[in-house]
Formats: sequence, C-alpha cells, structure tokens
Amino acid sequence: MSKLEIVEKYLEILFSDGNPDELEKIFSNDLQFKGPLFQFESAAVYIESLKSNPPVGFECELIESFEKDSKVSIFYNFSKGEVRTPMAQLFEFENDLIRRILLIFDSTHFT
Repeated sequence: MSKLEIVEKYLEILFSDGNPDELEKIFSNDLQFKGPLFQFESAAVYIESLKSNPPVGFECELIESFEKDSKVSIFYNFSKGEVRTPMAQLFEFENDLIRRILLIFDSTHFT
C-alpha cells in the first residue's frame, strides 16, 4: 500500500464513521498529532479521543493530494452542519506508518 493509500484509509476511517481502533494498523505508537484545537503525543491518546468524541456528521471533499518521499499532503473542504472551511494536513511516515500529522485550518469557525 502506498503512503497516499494509507492516508486515504485514514480519511475513510475518520469521515465514514469507521472504527477508530483500525487506525492502530496505520499509526506509529508514538504518533504526534498537532492541530489548532488539539494536540496528541501518542496514537493511543489520539484514538481514544476519537472514540470518546467521534467525528459524527463531518464531511470531507478532497481538493488535492500529493506524495513525496516520506510525506503526504492533502487539501480538502471540510463541513459539519453550517461550518465549512478548507483544511490541509501533512502526514510524515516512518517505517510505512504515520508518525506525524499536522492539521491546518482557520479555527475561528469553531470558536
């Protein structure tokens, strides 16, 4: 599976009401997640967060994606109810597992 296909699997699980436990197969244990609203220092903590506060009702319309070396970038339009905003994510891989995720968006839509 290519790195881009792994990121697509991540999006499928996240935005299709998938089982967050499935993310364990594609995350490094020491995953680092950083976004404007949340930060997580391990895969287990991030997955637990998704299980306790599932991303129900979110939608994602992919704009573009790129894969280069050990990184994948995706750009998409995010929506939930009345909130709509473009988002970007940078995924860094180590040993074919997602090691870092950087999520970028205008958080004023959510505060």
